[in-house]
Amino acid sequence: MTAAPAISTPAKPDSAKPAGKGVLLGDSAVDRLKKLLAERQTPLAGLRIAVKGGGCSGLAYHMEWAEAPRERDKIFEREGVRIFVDPKSYLYLMGTELIFEETMMASGFKLQNPNEKTACGCGESFTV
Repeated sequence: MTAAPAISTPAKPDSAKPAGKGVLLGDSAVDRLKKLLAERQTPLAGLRIAVKGGGCSGLAYHMEWAEAPRERDKIFEREGVRIFVDPKSYLYLMGTELIFEETMMASGFKLQNPNEKTACGCGESFTV
């Protein structure tokens, strides 16, 4: 699976662009998010990805729909699909790729984070 780089757009015109690799959107994630946004009939909404304390390894990923970015969010966009990341979470997510996996047993979004040192078996909790 090849991921094209996501375009980083500041939340405000005068905001600084994020440094580093940003957050990448894999082909599978873009396809799935386009379908979900169309079903929700909210094409301007985006997926908010955050890192919060908790989980069995210390940090946990959190994803939810957001109708618009918050003031200081980093915005990553590819083919009209947008991801919103708050500045604190961005420190843990630089270089991460969002993909969508579908198998016989389960399907869902997965974050391939090069900053992870260890992760729990469920894939939702990690340490850096």
